[in-house]
Amino acid sequence: KKRTDRARMTNTEWKESGGGHKGLPAGAPFKRLPLGCCGIAFTPFEDPVCAPDGAVFDVVNAVPYVQKFGTHPVSGAPLKLSDLTPLAFSKNGDGEYCCPALGKVFTDSSKVVANLKSGNVYSAQAVDELCVKPKNWRDLLTEEPFSRADLVTIQDPDDLDTRSLERFDHLRKGLKAGPAKDPDDLDTR
Repeated sequence: KKRTDRARMTNTEWKESGGGHKGLPAGAPFKRLPLGCCGIAFTPFEDPVCAPDGAVFDVVNAVPYVQKFGTHPVSGAPLKLSDLTPLAFSKNGDGEYCCPALGKVFTDSSKVVANLKSGNVYSAQAVDELCVKPKNWRDLLTEEPFSRADLVTIQDPDDLDTRSLERFDHLRKGLKAGPAKDPDDLDTR
């Protein structure tokens, strides 16, 4: 005879009765903007610029957007064209973005910073080890002096919200600038 009166619950009973893991929440899966992509068009950038908070855009998308709306595409805060800093990303022989000082390829788990004075992009590890700890406040490529305030984080794997697409102001409000067309409106005849 099978005994069904137990003093404990099975894993399935625990899950179904409200105590256990319910699986993934309903809704869209978490999406994060890759490092080499524009925060407006979501395509790889060719001429990257950086906002003061570390958001990166392609200049051909950022200029029309800021001129039309006067706001930051990600946060919605006021933004002027003069606030944008041109960035200089380094690439290795395989065409991958990397730190010019350490040669490490940037991945989704790399913390990446930019020097707003020079526009050069480095791994946070390089800046910490070669500038901050030895108190050598000179750009690693140009030798131009800078301060801690000139450093901005472009990608932080410990702060996923900064690059989470669902937080982008221009997506939430449906704002578009420039001549780009909606793919559904294209004539495919």
